Amino acid sequence: MTVWDLLVGQSSVVERLQLAAADAGKIPAGPGMTHAWLVTGPPGSGRSSAAGAFAAALMCSAGGCGECDECVAVSKGSHPDVEVVRPEGVTYKTADARALVSRAAIAPSRGRWHVIVIEDADRLTETANNVLLKAIEEPPPRAVWLLCTPSVEDVLPTIRSRCRHIMLRTPSPAEVTDYLVTKMGISEQTARFAANAAQGHVGRAKALARDESARQRRRDVLSIPSELVDLGSCMAAAQKIVSAAKEDAVSITGPIDERERADLLLAWGEGAQGKGLRGGVRGVKGALKELEDRQKSRRTRTERDQLDRALIDLLGFYRDVLAVQLGAVESDDAGLINEEMAVEVRGQAAAGSAVETLQRVNAIERARLALEASVAPALAMESLTIDLRRPSLRGARL
Repeated sequence: MTVWDLLVGQSSVVERLQLAAADAGKIPAGPGMTHAWLVTGPPGSGRSSAAGAFAAALMCSAGGCGECDECVAVSKGSHPDVEVVRPEGVTYKTADARALVSRAAIAPSRGRWHVIVIEDADRLTETANNVLLKAIEEPPPRAVWLLCTPSVEDVLPTIRSRCRHIMLRTPSPAEVTDYLVTKMGISEQTARFAANAAQGHVGRAKALARDESARQRRRDVLSIPSELVDLGSCMAAAQKIVSAAKEDAVSITGPIDERERADLLLAWGEGAQGKGLRGGVRGVKGALKELEDRQKSRRTRTERDQLDRALIDLLGFYRDVLAVQLGAVESDDAGLINEEMAVEVRGQAAAGSAVETLQRVNAIERARLALEASVAPALAMESLTIDLRRPSLRGARL
């Protein structure tokens, strides 16, 4: 299994990056290679996977075999010449960008290239963007920048004009299903369900295929429309959505937090003996406080990401409702994203009109925008559930 097998439904992208990796191995590098890349695509399309595969291919003498020490080190995040950067909080701060630019100037220790992958580069502040721009304009001779964003508009025009653009597409349910079956050994039925439910989000499809608790939390979210009968149920439903997002965030960040804490304590010499070492250990409290602040910020960001994922699931549900109302779904429920919720979908379709369904879709989009604007999640979800209950009476009391 090569590093390219992780990219689902991206054959043209794989071909282009393989050519670039081949040109990168030449002295001097061929025209297919450049020092700055902008990798774009919708959520779940595999931006980070594409950047990681390309980074491994640049380290690997075989262009990304997936089995050599270089490829394995990149996949485990332990390669000294490949740095993958993720925002700890909602945004990248200017200090973070400056530190990254300084590290980019360090020469590679094992290969020809020092690769810096910036995930969620759309979270760079304007000042951080300007700091990065200078480094891309005048890059160190062996540095390679890989910026991952949803779209080209998410970075400064001056940055994207200096990057070579790689655009990923949303893979089809059939392509995701095939990947889950052939590469992960998932049963055909489970894989098809996960691929349809994930709506092209490969990471989400993997979670739904392997994790029963993830499937149950998703079903809990999709059951909310049928539970909204009065103001009290709207408040309870809002709390359910927020609680589910927090549980998901803890399951994602918890293991990372524990590993970081253990590494920090080890670095500070916890359990070591001797006067000098004991003095150093006393400083661990400040380091732990700084680590906990970063972890809290990351957990907050992850909670908001999971809330947005829940809202996308709700959008898929109301897409199904609208399709039924407009007669675009066969009697056997073929064509529904959420076939397992067909009874609930048809119940909602019968209970309202297509106009009300569109109003509910608009309410979900407003909630997503509110979360982007850092509105308190509980308030955003309460407003949403009230709108879902009575979409035609927005602004009025129930």
